[in-house]
Amino acid sequence: MATDRVRKSTAQILNCRESEIIFTSGGTESNNLAILGFARANKDRGRHIVSTEIEHSSILEPLNQLKNEGFQITLLKPDKEGFISPDDVKKAITKDTILVSIIYANNEIGTIQPIKEIGQICREHKVPFHTDACQAATTLSLDTKELRADLLTINGSKIYGPKGIGALYKNREITLQPIISGGSQERGIRGGTLNVPGIVGFARALEIAQQTKEEQSSHQTTLRDKFLSLLQEKNPQISLNGSLKNRLANNLNIQIPQINTQLLLLHLDNAGIYCSTGSACHAGSTSPSHVLSAIGLSEQQALSSLRLSLGKHTTEKEIIYAAEKIIEITEKMK
Repeated sequence: MATDRVRKSTAQILNCRESEIIFTSGGTESNNLAILGFARANKDRGRHIVSTEIEHSSILEPLNQLKNEGFQITLLKPDKEGFISPDDVKKAITKDTILVSIIYANNEIGTIQPIKEIGQICREHKVPFHTDACQAATTLSLDTKELRADLLTINGSKIYGPKGIGALYKNREITLQPIISGGSQERGIRGGTLNVPGIVGFARALEIAQQTKEEQSSHQTTLRDKFLSLLQEKNPQISLNGSLKNRLANNLNIQIPQINTQLLLLHLDNAGIYCSTGSACHAGSTSPSHVLSAIGLSEQQALSSLRLSLGKHTTEKEIIYAAEKIIEITEKMK
């Protein structure tokens, strides 16, 4: 059976058992299942969950739901580069803590968290650890043993796979309460007819992403750094949000002082350059990014920020064109 075959290949990449892979409709469902499914199944053990202020909304909104159900939620604040301190994680864990959930690499500012260290702290305190690895899958390791993760989320659309498909790794010792009922699929954890073509496409995309991750990381890092250099050569006031050293290879998030980036987006769109001011999930929002606010940016600084993403097909010619257009349009806007 096709799903059995690709479940095996996915498990090999995640270094886990085939029975520990749950196929879902995408990253949002996987994150909801990890947070809501775990909390509701384990509420008799405790009602405290530790997470961060810079999580994706598919983590933060389920946490808000749990707060309304009587759970205590601690959201850790990052430093100015977007890093979560492992010591802060350690200090936040109490005898009532049942889960820690921290994003592997941030979708807006690209910061890569010290996941292995955080996972080890959770293991020492016997607290299950979940990480949202959707943004990490094309350039970073997904070895759940190495990361010391008990739950891990991945998403097809972030790895050049089909949309509407994803997976959740669940350690066999972990108990989840289904959030979608109505069938015995996925060992009774996720009801509904399996999206077989999507699952096959997802698994193949994951294989390719992991086989080429070192090559892609090197290629995109070189282009990303040149992109930033070109922008800052023309406008030294442009600054980087987040860390340059421990950052996703394909991510740039910059501040352009005195520029309304919502208006800038319209001009860039006309020039064939597609970017955003925050998470793609909040496209069209005029509110400051919660991630940028969490790292200490003022409302004006956050609203003057632009998120740029590179892909595996991005060329040097394209980043030169994009840098020239961004500088040209911002100078006219001033």
